[in-house]
Amino acid sequence: MAELIGTPSAIPFIVLRTVVVYVFILVGFRLSGKREVGQLAPYDFALILLIANAVQNAMVGPDTSLVGGLVAALMLLLLNYLLGTIAARNRKVEKLLRGKAHILVLRGHVYQDALESEHVTHEDLLQALRAHGCCTIADCRLAVLEVDGSISVVCEAPAGEKKTA
Repeated sequence: MAELIGTPSAIPFIVLRTVVVYVFILVGFRLSGKREVGQLAPYDFALILLIANAVQNAMVGPDTSLVGGLVAALMLLLLNYLLGTIAARNRKVEKLLRGKAHILVLRGHVYQDALESEHVTHEDLLQALRAHGCCTIADCRLAVLEVDGSISVVCEAPAGEKKTA
């Protein structure tokens, strides 16, 4: 029965370990750049799975009980909820957690330094342009890497059409 319930004295350590791991992983992902979840490459997905496996023991320590796992999961959910709530109420915290949008293309000019710093390949950019109806980079008025990792694109109006702001 102790294997199922665990020891109550271990709970504060599980809480502390989980908070430390959560903050470490959050900072690590924040520093690694933006990428939309739907656009994860196989190596990104493998990294997430391996990190999850690697930090599991760091959160619960030797406590492999059901309660230990549930306490760690509850702490992760609670931390995520609290950070989301704080970020929604404080722009500085939101900017710190989510980052800011970056211009990748402006009036047909590609900002190569922005692509490199955000780990966006030229092919990723071209794919986003095509998805938004721009055949070439010259057709692109604006391409922005949003804070969620998606790329927003504004194409130049075709010749003969009135341009609106």
